[in-house]
Amino acid sequence: MEVITRNRPSFANVLVKLKPGEKIIAEADAMASMSASVEIRTRWNGGIFKAILKRVFGGESMFVNEFSSDQPAEVVITQGLPGDIECIELKGTTLYLQPGAYIASEPGVNLGIGWAGFKSFIGGEGLFRLKISGTGRCWFGAYGGIFEREVTDEYIVDTGHLVAYEPTIHLRVGLAGGIFSSFFGGEGLITRVRGTGKIYLQSRNYSGLTAWVNAHI
Repeated sequence: MEVITRNRPSFANVLVKLKPGEKIIAEADAMASMSASVEIRTRWNGGIFKAILKRVFGGESMFVNEFSSDQPAEVVITQGLPGDIECIELKGTTLYLQPGAYIASEPGVNLGIGWAGFKSFIGGEGLFRLKISGTGRCWFGAYGGIFEREVTDEYIVDTGHLVAYEPTIHLRVGLAGGIFSSFFGGEGLITRVRGTGKIYLQSRNYSGLTAWVNAHI
């Protein structure tokens, strides 16, 4: 399966070139266009109960679509908001995603949900987190550009900018500085990520977009 991520970082979309018998799984409503020979099979996102949990707590659709074809074909997959799309390849490994970040994956990738804790909720990442594991490629998206950073000890991230992180990374929420500078300096709360591993950040956040829109209405 050949996959090309195009129009990065502002309006990224994924062109999937399927060979006969190959499949790709995507979140409901992620397909932008496809060849006429492509067949779609819709199913629950991990069973009825798990699908409901992913919808309520993980920001994901209760259904996923499986695309396949008996001849060479293509599928274009995208996300609702303008922004970047990142691809990672899992080799029996795990990655945590912020709610709503998952877009598509190969059949060997499993999508689950787990408790993230009140620290994550206060930090703007939600009470629950999406957990992807298994073997294969996975595509996730964010508002704005996505960039990767290797953490070896501690790193500070503004709330709402953390997209994904490895299980070896731990989160702790706190003030950006003193009480005065934290609230009057515009930074407020920050997330301290600790451990050794990779994190993925987005260059924009939803709260900033919401504040900008509200200021111009």
